[in-house]
Amino acid sequence: MSERQPGWAVQLSAASADSVSAPSGDAAAERVPGTADAVAWHTLPAEQVLSRLQVNGRAGLGPDEVGARRERSGLNCLPAAPPRPAWRRFLQQFNNILIHVLLGSALITAVLQHVWDTVVILAVVIANAIIGFVQEGKAEKAMDAIRQMLAPRAAVIRGGKRISIAGEELVPGDIVLLEAGDKVPADLRLLHANRLQVHEAILTGESAPAEKNTGPVSLDAALGDRACMVFSGTLVTCGQATGVVVATATSTQIGRISDLLSGVAPLTTPLVQQMNVLARWLTILILLIAGLLLVYGHFAGHYRFTEIFMVVVGMSVAAIPEGLPAVLTITLAVGVRAMARRNTIVRHLPTIETLGCVSVICTDKTGTLTRNEMMVTSVVTSDFAFTVDGAGYRPEGGMSLADQLIDTSSHPVLAELALVASLCNDAMLSQREDDWKVEGDPMEGALLVFAAKAGIDSEEERRTWTRTDTIPFDARHRFMATLHHNHARQASILVKGAPEQMLGMCSRQRGANGDGELDAGYWRAQVDTLARQGQRVLALASRTVRPEHTVLELADIQGPLTLLGMVAMIDPPRSETLQAIKQCQGAGIVVKMITGDHSGTACAIGHQIGLRNPDKVLTGLDLDAMDDVALKEAVKAVNIFARTSPEHKLRLVMSLQSNGMTVAMTGDGVNDAPALKRADAGIAMGEKGSEAAKEAADLVLADDNFASIVAAVREGRTVYDNIKKVLSWTLPTNAGETMTIVVALLLGITLPVTPIQILWINLITAVTLGIALAFEPTEENTMRRPPRPRQAPLISGALIWHMVLVSILFLCGVYGIFSYALNRGYSVELARTLAVNTLVVMEIFHLFFIRNLYGTSLTWKGVRGTRVVWTTIAAVSLAQLAITYVPALQAVFATQAIAWMDGLLVIGVGMALFAIIEIEKQIRLRLTESKRATPLDE
Repeated sequence: MSERQPGWAVQLSAASADSVSAPSGDAAAERVPGTADAVAWHTLPAEQVLSRLQVNGRAGLGPDEVGARRERSGLNCLPAAPPRPAWRRFLQQFNNILIHVLLGSALITAVLQHVWDTVVILAVVIANAIIGFVQEGKAEKAMDAIRQMLAPRAAVIRGGKRISIAGEELVPGDIVLLEAGDKVPADLRLLHANRLQVHEAILTGESAPAEKNTGPVSLDAALGDRACMVFSGTLVTCGQATGVVVATATSTQIGRISDLLSGVAPLTTPLVQQMNVLARWLTILILLIAGLLLVYGHFAGHYRFTEIFMVVVGMSVAAIPEGLPAVLTITLAVGVRAMARRNTIVRHLPTIETLGCVSVICTDKTGTLTRNEMMVTSVVTSDFAFTVDGAGYRPEGGMSLADQLIDTSSHPVLAELALVASLCNDAMLSQREDDWKVEGDPMEGALLVFAAKAGIDSEEERRTWTRTDTIPFDARHRFMATLHHNHARQASILVKGAPEQMLGMCSRQRGANGDGELDAGYWRAQVDTLARQGQRVLALASRTVRPEHTVLELADIQGPLTLLGMVAMIDPPRSETLQAIKQCQGAGIVVKMITGDHSGTACAIGHQIGLRNPDKVLTGLDLDAMDDVALKEAVKAVNIFARTSPEHKLRLVMSLQSNGMTVAMTGDGVNDAPALKRADAGIAMGEKGSEAAKEAADLVLADDNFASIVAAVREGRTVYDNIKKVLSWTLPTNAGETMTIVVALLLGITLPVTPIQILWINLITAVTLGIALAFEPTEENTMRRPPRPRQAPLISGALIWHMVLVSILFLCGVYGIFSYALNRGYSVELARTLAVNTLVVMEIFHLFFIRNLYGTSLTWKGVRGTRVVWTTIAAVSLAQLAITYVPALQAVFATQAIAWMDGLLVIGVGMALFAIIEIEKQIRLRLTESKRATPLDE
């Protein structure tokens, strides 16, 4: 995650907070709090707004009051768009040119009174529609679940404590905290604003962010001029604020705009669109060939029109991959669900395809590569270097000096450091059962834990020292400053920030014997030593000011500060990160770490997680000094970028892309949004990421874990592989079926299979065996292959060659066994029965071949298959046995029972097909191994 510290403006002035302890007379006359009303909140002073809503601006609502108001106001969410009726979704499955051709064929066969042909064609169409209907319903549920996971959260003050809740749980009167990057969760009247800017284009159409303040405006002020209000759905682009909820759900401004409600996002991608175009042109080609064969067969072959027409219909049905669009959509839907199980939420479906091409992953360090559980381990003053014991966020542990435990009270400077650490801080530390959690930035949470270990009660000190102003942390100046006053009329400015920045702002340092001149060389040496150990260093400083000083300006902290000391923290790498990095390297994916940390810290973490060339580091200053040409060359060899701002990410993305790389980029801040949009796959952090980052991203990591990124890439490759498998199975088998009829017509010989038998094969295989490939698991070598080229075509030269080879083998198998049967004196019906069973068996063996595109299929795992594969094979086999041996079906399909020896021969033909294409694949793999090419992509 980007190295930023949130700055919450959580406290109102004592006067304004105390003024709402009891509602005024006007407030008593207002409508019941929590109900929708027509109060013009933008016209009222902040104190009066709090009074009317009967809420204390400092403590917020209590649990009982929250429950009572939710009963009256309901959940803070807009009504869901009405779902499409099931009958409409079912009928839409027929809106495809391939299906239209089949329905036309069924109509004509019905007119010609070929009842069973009509029944079989309609069965193919309906079976395809049912499968598409069921899978689309599952896809819609998956998209609904994703929308729920992406619902905004809100930081609120309830019962005097800051907590994080789902946005839908807000009620009128809730005190909400906002910072840059947040999506506003409800309509709020601002109580306190610090350099706040909000992007309100969704409501006002203004492209520039609107500056906000707390002053009331006139009654007739336009929506865009209500500077004291922020509205649900808008984005905070700068600053921090505190506001009180005045409207939720449909009572908000966005809730009144009905056209913002939309239905379920269409489950489509450029790939599916490309396949629809392919299906359209393939259909036109098939119909053209069918028309020519119809004319040829009737006039040159002297077939009766009804007879040749049914043959051509059978051929057309065999050639048309009617289930292909549905299977492709199902494959993508399966991929979405698989990624969701791995904590990766797909916001834009085309990203599934892109993930298979990713050649470089640019990732944050904190929270992504590491655990995001900071702990202060070292404290340095001008006289001593202390070590701090403990684990995680549990506020227990001691401090040592030269490996000896000390009494912290004997070192007053530790108490001063701890006081700054607890007051110049916006996090909250809370205990949930036996687990300690931090609400806010993990680094600030570690500072609270350090303060507790030093004997400071943070909550008591915050009550004693009221914060009256703040300069929030910003990536540009890399520090945070707060101004505090106590009841003894004392005032202090407290500052924490990056050491190199703070050294320029301090002129003196605190020592055991009092203050002295700043020794910058000493402090820089300490920083370098700690950074080489992989620790994050923060400097803490203070300045005493007059009690009348109530406004904090940048000029107040430029130079006159006294440096109290430095604290160093460590955020250990996640245990799974090292293995994930190795997987990326084996898959030809370069991992680049981009962090705001010190270069020494970044280098140390790089060594720990196994990045290549971890000693080569470029800092933000280095990047600024390079032009685009130099940076384009530099990014090839450097994998660690330290002391970078979010703005540097955009340059890095563009430089990598200029080298022909497909870039996945992680981000969490509002300033990361441009880089996330520019990246080929933008990945936002789900736990700590801002709403702006999530909206700009293609993927959201629910657990902020780098291993989940790698799992998503693996799933993306699997989805693309399965799409390739569907195509590589469907097109050759359809071509093989078609050629059996075309050859017979052109040569004027007896058809080895009848039209209704071809229709039957399509019914039981196209909607079963093909769909089974959509559920194929990841192949073993998926993450040992290089990324595929972005422009790699789906239908490549290798696939065309495979179609030709399989078509020829299908012809040999069908005509071979058909000729064998006739030579043995079998009837034409029995010969055709053998031929139709041979076709199905060859398709089954072809399925086992296609299951392993990139390796040998002659393994126990390959033979064992999956539950889906064997379920579909069992269904197809039972169906074939039924039409072969059940008398009623024999009459419909003109089949006869097969002797068991002939049945073994049919299986032998399928095994021969498998052996030939497997040998051909092994030869091709060895020929392409030197080029590291994929078998059906060249």
